[in-house]
Amino acid sequence: MSLVGGEPLLRHRELSRVLPVLNGRGIPTLVVTSGVLPIPPAWMELPRLIVVVSVDGLARDHDVRRHPATYERILQNIQRRRVYLHWTIVRAQAEQPGYLEEYLSFWNQRPEVERILVSLYSPQQGEQTAEMLSVQQRADVAEALHDLSHQFPKLIAPKCAAEAFISPPANASGCTFARISRNYASDLATAVEPCILGGTPDCAQCGCAISAVLHGIAGVRLAGPLRVGHLIRASTGVASVLTRLRRAPDPARIVSAYEPGRHSASLRLHGTRTLPPTTISDCRQRDLEQSSRRERPAPASSLPGRPPQTPVDTRL
Repeated sequence: MSLVGGEPLLRHRELSRVLPVLNGRGIPTLVVTSGVLPIPPAWMELPRLIVVVSVDGLARDHDVRRHPATYERILQNIQRRRVYLHWTIVRAQAEQPGYLEEYLSFWNQRPEVERILVSLYSPQQGEQTAEMLSVQQRADVAEALHDLSHQFPKLIAPKCAAEAFISPPANASGCTFARISRNYASDLATAVEPCILGGTPDCAQCGCAISAVLHGIAGVRLAGPLRVGHLIRASTGVASVLTRLRRAPDPARIVSAYEPGRHSASLRLHGTRTLPPTTISDCRQRDLEQSSRRERPAPASSLPGRPPQTPVDTRL
């Protein structure tokens, strides 16, 4: 289960009640934050919780994009904590020689940082913006990240992810991450489709780190022609049938994005399994009970997982 904002830490009191319940049920949970607020120390005692802090570039770039979640505030708020880092690379950063190395050198040596995840900017269909990477830049960055993972051990950039960045799935139906996940808005009923990005993502230029890794894993050969992807398709097919038979909602992951000026402090559900209503009874149980009887609304137009334009399942 992944919980992302808005800014999830604006609701830290509610999360401090929900997270221990999820942990007690053995459910691995992700909370993605901008780092603008202190991370509750008690959260560090939950072994199945990972807190991910979004840091989109070096201080000179990040502080403009993410203000007030500046480097100074992030470093203060993660002291004596354990966090993962997530970075979405945009064109201007890819064009600067040594930028990747400088960023990774700074964060790899921080004792609070356990792992570093990197995504490439993921545009919507028809988008033409300065953040987009060219085809050659995507290939260069993908290969560079894999090579740098040997120098900076906290960086998660396996070869299969680099290959998926270069040749991502053609559409959401071919995306392993989209197939095994379900996304919901804060009412626990509004479906976000076709994937976590919402809207009409340009799958041919997808740069989602989780999608890339899972797409790579799906291609791993197990025996003869049998690949991991075959097992995933079979298991999701069975799960889909069981879910329809139960006629129950399917929220188990919470994902959204922090984009100042565009998003409120809401949560988005992103799920791969069915949870009993008691698991999140403090978070609108009534909505859960009613959601299976509602029609799915139109896909959300928000763009989670992407860095803000002005001042964005599953353990790997």
